[in-house]
Amino acid sequence: MSKYEQLVETKTFLQENGIGHIDFGMILGSGLGELAGEVKNPLIFDYKDIPNFPVSTVVGHAGRLVYGELEGKQVLIMDGRFHYYEGYDMETVTFPIRLMKLLDVETIIVTNSAGGANPTFEPGDLMIITDQINYTGTNPLIGPNDERFGPRFPDMSHAYHEYGQEVVRKAAKELNINIKEGVYMGYSGPTYETPAEIRFTQAIGGDAVGMSTVPEVIVANHAGIKVIGISCITNLAAGMQANLNHEEVVETTQRVKEVFKSLVRKVLVLY
Repeated sequence: MSKYEQLVETKTFLQENGIGHIDFGMILGSGLGELAGEVKNPLIFDYKDIPNFPVSTVVGHAGRLVYGELEGKQVLIMDGRFHYYEGYDMETVTFPIRLMKLLDVETIIVTNSAGGANPTFEPGDLMIITDQINYTGTNPLIGPNDERFGPRFPDMSHAYHEYGQEVVRKAAKELNINIKEGVYMGYSGPTYETPAEIRFTQAIGGDAVGMSTVPEVIVANHAGIKVIGISCITNLAAGMQANLNHEEVVETTQRVKEVFKSLVRKVLVLY
């Protein structure tokens, strides 16, 4: 079965089990999944129960698809994502984005936990992603191109939707959130970056680093889906604090989760 046929099978399964119109797709990063629990009249699918769907293996990622209403909008939330470092190929990592395309999703909100490489950032800051740098060493579009998904050479000039960025700025202002803005640089992981790599990141214009998001955004642009990106700065990057660990990532997201949830909710209202 081809990848396209697998996606059609997955789409059919979800639609036959109640998934209809979707205003926004969402991908919730490490420790940020609590928003999925606030969806009204939810339909919940464990990844393991969805045909052809991979399974999330990372602590802080619930591994479920949640469909329902949030702030009057119909949302399809990925509570937990897939990462290249888990051993999945890029086609598998980005499978849910292509699925959203087949489900006629026009806009997605991607969130992540990231390390702050910009010296003005502090743990707990939220950052509008204005652009990205792909330093994963690969690209999810390598290989034969299926024109049903998108063009051979997609334009990445506006990887993050400019109107979406304006909406996040307005939402943050209304909520009195001191939001940051910057460029997200994607590494492959699973090691945290070295101090030398962070100096390199700073030198080429990166403000935050992480191990996700970049492949998803490439495929979303390929598919013509608009992207809004928000990072939670959970720690300062290597060389800027004593050491790094995943526990701190989860702990920081727990500390700022209410601010994060209120921001995303306000974006849904204003968009």
